[in-house]
Amino acid sequence: MSNYKKLLVSGLLALLFLFGSRPASSQDTLSINLTEFIDRGLKNSGQVAYESGKVDLAENRIQEMRGQRILPRFELNTQHGVVPGVKTNVPGLGDGELYLDPDLSNDWENWAVFTRAEISATQPIFTWGALSNAVKAAEAGAKSAQYEFGAVKAEAELRLFDLYYSYLLAIEISRILEDANSQLGTVQNTIDEMREDGSSDLKESDVFKFQIFQAEFVTRRTEVEESLAYIRRVWNYALQSEPGVTYVPESNFLDPVPYELEDYSYYLETAMDERPEMLGVEYGITALENRLEAEKAQQYPLLFLGVTGSFAHTPNRPRQTNPFIRNTTNYGNVGIGFGIRQNLNIFSMRASVDKARIEYKRVNDLEKALSDGIILDLNDRYREAVVAETRMQQTEEALVTARQWVRNEQLNYDIGFGDVEDLLDAVQKELELRVQLKQNIFDLNKKVAALHRAGGLPISQLNLN
Repeated sequence: MSNYKKLLVSGLLALLFLFGSRPASSQDTLSINLTEFIDRGLKNSGQVAYESGKVDLAENRIQEMRGQRILPRFELNTQHGVVPGVKTNVPGLGDGELYLDPDLSNDWENWAVFTRAEISATQPIFTWGALSNAVKAAEAGAKSAQYEFGAVKAEAELRLFDLYYSYLLAIEISRILEDANSQLGTVQNTIDEMREDGSSDLKESDVFKFQIFQAEFVTRRTEVEESLAYIRRVWNYALQSEPGVTYVPESNFLDPVPYELEDYSYYLETAMDERPEMLGVEYGITALENRLEAEKAQQYPLLFLGVTGSFAHTPNRPRQTNPFIRNTTNYGNVGIGFGIRQNLNIFSMRASVDKARIEYKRVNDLEKALSDGIILDLNDRYREAVVAETRMQQTEEALVTARQWVRNEQLNYDIGFGDVEDLLDAVQKELELRVQLKQNIFDLNKKVAALHRAGGLPISQLNLN
């Protein structure tokens, strides 16, 4: 067979290899590794920021409850204005004795500023543990909110992990696409030269086959380009890139993340101990337990210390000297004492306690339901990781075999005993396996990361770059 036909066969093989090819890309400017990518993505995530607000609210609740222990009621009221003075027609009546004049009247020609201030405060002395349990409930609730936030953050990390490796997969396939595109041009030139030379080795069936491959190649290239553009846009959005700045992965090669698959029992144990959802529910139980005790305590009388004081001053309204007579525009008063406050709505209090008891039971049931869900999820993730690992390893071995097959067919072909169709099949299979291997590596990385997430292990333990 002529060299022209060999070139044609190689070109067709290159096109065949494009079956299964995927989108990819490459861009310039700033490079970023996976750890930096995740950190920056989390920082820019609106969902993460929203969930962190729940933690702030829970911590604010602690301060609110602690504030209830010291002067929960402490009020100051003031009034200001202008009022007329008073005048009497009783000769010799002193300013402190004006109340003795039954005909005392307003002096509309004498105006002055009226000022009055009232202050009152109550300090709980004994609450049967209501306040202390409310504080404990708030503290446990804040811990629960922190772990719930940890669960949301872990999910966001996993999505960013997948996004980062999606870009690497795209780069790898894009690189293969570029190689195939170059070979496609070589084949086209060869066909054109053979046609010009009127070569008898050029079969019309090969030309038709090549043209079909060309059409399929254009479609595949468009898919690759659009997918790559999509990934770049998502990257820019996740990283909140400045105008004119494009981020690219620090490495251009997709390799398996360093990891060692442990026994299922190891992941189950860490999941029960480390999953933020489980820890959050445990603190939620503690919070509701303390809240239940606080609700029970509110059924009993509250002993408190009360302080009250008031002061009024108006220059044209003299203070009266009789202790039983008070001029509301000019006086001073202060008092302190103990008191008991008791809510007598027994039915309402019982309903509140029952509500707290029901919520406490619900969160205990939630712990069991969550445990069931984690076990099922972990089983799925472990199975997927094991299968992905085996698939990747077997694809590697199959690729080695395919390369041996290609060398064997090429050797037979060169010495004149080979078959074109067999060589075509061998090269096509090698190319398909190359693409499949990259896809399987990507899947393995995803599954291993998901397994770590299901097992309550941080992704950073995968020894990321």
